[in-house]
Amino acid sequence: MLRITVQENQNQLTIKLEGSLAGAWVMELEEVWRATRTMVVGRTVCIDLTAVSNVDRAGTYLLVLLRDRGAMLIASGLVMTGIADILREWPLARES
Repeated sequence: MLRITVQENQNQLTIKLEGSLAGAWVMELEEVWRATRTMVVGRTVCIDLTAVSNVDRAGTYLLVLLRDRGAMLIASGLVMTGIADILREWPLARES
C-alpha cells in the first residue's frame, strides 16, 4: 500500500509518499507525477521518501527518472538513505 499526498506552496510542490513503492503503486506515482506537471511552473518539485518502507526495482527506476527530470528526492533513515545512494549510482543517472 502506498499513500501519495501532494502539498504545494508558492515555491515548492511536494509529493509525499508513505508505505511501499512497489508493484502497481509505482504506476500510481507516475500518474500523480504526470498530473502535477502542469502545477509545477517555476517551482521546485520534491519527492518526500521519509515515510517509505520499501522500494522495488521498478520504483527505483521511476525515482531515477523523476530525479533526472528535476525532482529533488528527500530521504531519511537507513533504508531510504540507502536507496538515495543507489539512485546516485544508477546507470541511467546523469552526471552531476
